[in-house]
Amino acid sequence: MAINASIATVGLVKFDGTGNFGLWQRRVNDLLVQQGLVKALYGKTKKPEKMTDEEWEELDMKAVSTIRLLLADEVMYDVMEETQLQEIWLNLEKRYMSKSLTNKLHLKQKLYGLKMTEGADLRQHINTFKQIISDMLRIDIKFEDEDKAMMLLTSLPASYEHLVTTLLYGKETLELEEVSGALLDHYQRKHKDSAESSGEGLVVKGYQDHGRKKDKDDKSARGRSKSKSKTGKEESSTSVNVVADSESDGNMLSVSSSTDGLNNSWLLDSACSFHVTPHRNWFDTYRSINCGSVRMGNDATCTIIGMGTIKIKMSDGVVRTLEEVRHIPDMRKNLISLGTLDSKGYSYKSKNGIMKVSKGAMIVMTGQKISSNVYKLLGNTILGGVAAVAEFEDDDTLLWHMQLGHMNIWGPVRTLSKGGAQYFMSFIDDYSRKAWVYFLKNKSEAFAKFKIWKVEVENQTRRKIKCLRTDNGTEYRDGDFLKFCKEHGIKRHFTVRKTPQQNGVAERLNRTITETARCLRLNAELPKIFWAEAVDMACYIINRSPRVALDGKVAEEVWTGQEVDYSFMRIFRCSAYVHISGEDRLKLDPKSKKCIFLGFKKGVKGYKLWDPVAQKVVISRDVVFDEKSMTKAFKEEKSQAAESSNNIDRSTVQVDLDELESQSDEEPHSNDQEQDSTRSDRPKCNKRPPVRYGFLDLVSYALLTSCEDPSTFQEAIESSEKDKWMEAMVEENESLSKNKTWELTKLPKGKKPIGCKWVFKKKEAVSEKEGERFKARLVAKGYSQRHEIDYDEDIFTSFLHGNLEEEVFMVQPEEFKQPGTENLVCRLKKSLYGLKQSPRQWYKRLKSLLHKEFEMKDLGAAKKILGMEIRRDREARKLWLSQKNYIRKVLEKFSMLDAKPVSTPLANHFRLSGSQCPKNEEEIENMSKVPYASAVGCLMYAMVCTRPDLAHAVSTVSKYMAKPGREHWNVVKWIFRYLKGTAEHGILFSRQPGTNSVVGYVDVDYAGEVDDRRSTTGYVFTLSGGPICWKSTLQSIVAMSTTEAEYMVVVEAAKEALWLKGLVKELGLNQGGVQMHCDSQSAIYLTKNQVYHARTKHIDVRFHKIRKLIVTGDIVLEKVHTSENAADMLTKPVTTAKFKHCLDLVNVSSL
Repeated sequence: MAINASIATVGLVKFDGTGNFGLWQRRVNDLLVQQGLVKALYGKTKKPEKMTDEEWEELDMKAVSTIRLLLADEVMYDVMEETQLQEIWLNLEKRYMSKSLTNKLHLKQKLYGLKMTEGADLRQHINTFKQIISDMLRIDIKFEDEDKAMMLLTSLPASYEHLVTTLLYGKETLELEEVSGALLDHYQRKHKDSAESSGEGLVVKGYQDHGRKKDKDDKSARGRSKSKSKTGKEESSTSVNVVADSESDGNMLSVSSSTDGLNNSWLLDSACSFHVTPHRNWFDTYRSINCGSVRMGNDATCTIIGMGTIKIKMSDGVVRTLEEVRHIPDMRKNLISLGTLDSKGYSYKSKNGIMKVSKGAMIVMTGQKISSNVYKLLGNTILGGVAAVAEFEDDDTLLWHMQLGHMNIWGPVRTLSKGGAQYFMSFIDDYSRKAWVYFLKNKSEAFAKFKIWKVEVENQTRRKIKCLRTDNGTEYRDGDFLKFCKEHGIKRHFTVRKTPQQNGVAERLNRTITETARCLRLNAELPKIFWAEAVDMACYIINRSPRVALDGKVAEEVWTGQEVDYSFMRIFRCSAYVHISGEDRLKLDPKSKKCIFLGFKKGVKGYKLWDPVAQKVVISRDVVFDEKSMTKAFKEEKSQAAESSNNIDRSTVQVDLDELESQSDEEPHSNDQEQDSTRSDRPKCNKRPPVRYGFLDLVSYALLTSCEDPSTFQEAIESSEKDKWMEAMVEENESLSKNKTWELTKLPKGKKPIGCKWVFKKKEAVSEKEGERFKARLVAKGYSQRHEIDYDEDIFTSFLHGNLEEEVFMVQPEEFKQPGTENLVCRLKKSLYGLKQSPRQWYKRLKSLLHKEFEMKDLGAAKKILGMEIRRDREARKLWLSQKNYIRKVLEKFSMLDAKPVSTPLANHFRLSGSQCPKNEEEIENMSKVPYASAVGCLMYAMVCTRPDLAHAVSTVSKYMAKPGREHWNVVKWIFRYLKGTAEHGILFSRQPGTNSVVGYVDVDYAGEVDDRRSTTGYVFTLSGGPICWKSTLQSIVAMSTTEAEYMVVVEAAKEALWLKGLVKELGLNQGGVQMHCDSQSAIYLTKNQVYHARTKHIDVRFHKIRKLIVTGDIVLEKVHTSENAADMLTKPVTTAKFKHCLDLVNVSSL
């Protein structure tokens, strides 16, 4: 009864073989846990020692009874013969959770074929998706978290297209939980708004064929509250229709009122002549007018009393303005006219319940079908900010046309263009946002280019340039330039020094052009020498793309007043076949040659092409394009970029093209003479690592300076952690005040105060319980001190906060100036960080004096250094070093946290060689995207600090750093899998009897290298039971026998032993001969036998140094059995049991 009651309580149903076995199994497991029967699942072999056989039998019988009560009859027959719970459990798993290929294929087909139908329940769809993923996980089918998120997004219908775009925008990675959470939030908001009829945006109505249906009498069926179907039965109409004509005062407005709950929503109708709303408070701008009335379907007359603009925030977050909206208070609906939008160049179409209103290539509105032919455009109306004031506003935008132009120069570029240019100058019209670019070899050409542009635009528009805005560059303040503008009545606007935002339109244009050009060039795989062509094409595309500043209009159309023709647009760098005229070819020659499209030649009705064979630009109009297949990236044999890199102008510090950032963004042009520092004449070398060296932050894990720390006071108070930084500064200021570091006084004549600076640092937590610590230190700018004035000598016997003998004045620190004393300076009484005066106390007295003079906090023994965690047990006299946090960060960076662990760092089935390196361009390109070098570097840092067990594996994969292949990368991932299971491993040092001396183990793997048959050297030295030095590397020469290979490794290890002996002697440990263990009897004999033999006489003399070391007693070489040689794991892959034994020999294990 108790079991049945428990089953009934949790609501478990019997498994009949057709449901979700994984979910049923999980719930049954939880039930067994609640009833205390779960131990029976592990079998009798794992019976607790305190439990008797009778108790175990009773436990197992209860568990078997529980399982059988939860099985249907058709499943019960399959497990009738099993009497133990473990047998029943395994039988059920074998039948209903088989890992066979058939079952795997079935689940994969089910996952890949999963598609959500339009209007279905999103929550049910996500649950189904996660259920399939869970079932696949149970049969060892795993996916990366990002792949699962992508598959979920792929399974959504077309109505979720914009939400998917929003989720993907600006992100490099995705997580399944993040995506499913965002989808569910959107789904709940959508259904909540639908239930409350709050009208989340515009409702759009229209026909896919843009026509009207007519009844039998050829009368319009629009405007009726009911209509008849083909069967003659009446059907409810949910349409909202408007028919209006603004030319007459007696117009008729026919609106059906059958669509309920949309009074606060917009309806878009293809028959409405203008936009209509009854809400006065929705208008952003408003003016009272009297332009007639409209007549409703019930012959009621509605008067139009006003007109204005309304702002609507679309579902993609963009705010768009609806113009010329009529205000009719007696209207019951909010209507947007598709006819009005159509007359302004917009188009619309509906598909699968979604209507999209677009202009050119940009979608401006998206509507969702909520009933028959009624669409709701997703977005929110923004209440008008000036709706309370009704006034007439003149449209003065045309007055700005050609009255204000913006101009800026970008560069210089390290790589000269094909034409020798290293700058480009941009112009932009403030009204139309039309842009022009000109390329310059020197900045002095700016004036000449401006005159060319001026003549061009004034001839095209028949208007005069009224104003020109630029930055403060000397090229713009040239005397001839200023005189020319004055003679032609052009008003000049210059930005304030270091305020590029005052010319924001031009600065933003340069950034947009450079970012677009970067994408074009990199996608086209063109060398940097083609940067000018990419910039020119980028400007051409920008002028013909919708602009947010123009409410979706195209700059070229606003400038010319004509619609842009996109039919001749081509993909940058697509293949182009140029026709060869009959005069230039023979009869058997091809009629065309393959070139590359680079853009359009200004002033010529033709295409600008690059001939990679002839290495020249070709202009032609007879071209056939192949945009479907992009040609492979080509390389120039003699690039001008290579020449310029060897002959850099020593007077110019140039910018790398890949940065593609406007110089004015960070360092505006200025002719000011006051500079804090002088520019170096020496050109800087821009070292850029290749793609495979990603994740460099992990390689620099142990660096003391973090890039996340603010470098200035302004950065600190503007950061998201400003409160913590301010608290740290207050603490530092109070400490300085308490120590009476300075006193405020007037600055004496002839004295110059030195500056001060705040230095910020985040300190990593010393334990897992503590958080990050924020530290701020006030330092003096001691580099500005003058010898024999502010200081005499750099005395060794001074100490921090010591009394100063010289008069040193310092400005007050930022944000800590006392009220009323802003004009005073600090006369330093005690030392500060940064002063040239050194600490005035001997080191042996430092700690006692500091405790006496100041409040000190003793953090105790070190707990972490350079990423290594230190743990001590002083009573047991043990010390343990590990890097578990670093290893976890590495695994997380390379997405290996969820990998399946393995028992050894290198398996026997891996046979790496140079033949596995990439053999063609495609393989090289694919592997260049793999962070191989970064991963090996991260592994190497762990290996050299606390993980000697990784030495051989890391040495093996590091040989292929220059040209890694796919199999090499698989080995790196295998090492990560080993680290997943051994992240807690570290080195244990203990003061046990017999361990207070250096002991070494040496071994060799003869001819183990596949490519050149060299042998692998391996040795490890221990002190206090733990390894202190280890090595695994290939020998420099090819050994001719095992004895020779072993002999050479003994010599290499002996050199290391001598150095370690000297090191421990300096630390106060006097040791006799260093004991080394070798498993090669022949090598040991060779070190003691100085007679030359025919089989050993070829060995280099330098290797025989070991014989003298043995004679003098510095090295004691002893024979050890192979099974007890700890260095065996450093030369070759070994079995799991042997590998664990080697780790035990050198005390490498978990704490």
